[in-house]
Amino acid sequence: MNYNWDWGVFFKSTGIGSEIYLDWYVAGLGWTIAIAVAAWIIALLLGSVLGVMRTVPNRLVSGIATGYVELFRNVPLLVQLFIWYFLVPDLLPADLQEWYKQDLNPTTSAYLSVVVCLGLFTAARVCEQVRTGIQALPRGQESAARAMGFKLPQIYWNVLLPQAYRIIIPPLTSEFLNVFKNSSVASLIGLMELLAQTKQTAEFSANLFEAFTLATLIYFTLNMSLMLLMRMVEKKVAVPGLICVGGK
Repeated sequence: MNYNWDWGVFFKSTGIGSEIYLDWYVAGLGWTIAIAVAAWIIALLLGSVLGVMRTVPNRLVSGIATGYVELFRNVPLLVQLFIWYFLVPDLLPADLQEWYKQDLNPTTSAYLSVVVCLGLFTAARVCEQVRTGIQALPRGQESAARAMGFKLPQIYWNVLLPQAYRIIIPPLTSEFLNVFKNSSVASLIGLMELLAQTKQTAEFSANLFEAFTLATLIYFTLNMSLMLLMRMVEKKVAVPGLICVGGK
């Protein structure tokens, strides 16, 4: 294959104002991070609540959480995204519907849709991680807390969750990385995140290989940085005897 690589293309003008192609990547990376961080906050908070619900001794409460998990885990992410972006706004009250469709910037509405969609989708997966972490703890932990007079909310907040989170940091890290990778679906509803900007660069510059190579390097660097950061957190909060860190 005779291909002339041109890595200087990223510093060339896009033909739109004074922008260069590298500016598009910076803007796309900004949107990717904004989507992933907001969606992860929703996923972690909601997933933690659902994980607790799945372990409480109440069949109704645990059944609701189980139903949520089964629904959101078994419907493809793309289908959920289209539902949130195209269908849900039409189900809003008239005033909210007018505000969402006419007054709100299209980019903002697309951002809100993908954040909510990705956050709720990932929450179902976080729920299972939290549930597993809680159930992995010795049964005596809860019994000891009850013997000390703790109420059920206090048992979870002060005893079970602090230990469970330490156990599930590795799988939570994987889910966090998945949020960044799954944020690329935002390009399907017109949000110019990193993947969309990469496609646009490839089309405008005709440098397909350079465009997607740079995007691959950005995704790899971002995910590796996050993984190393979470490994540091895991070692920092590890309790000797509770979990093994680094194979020790």
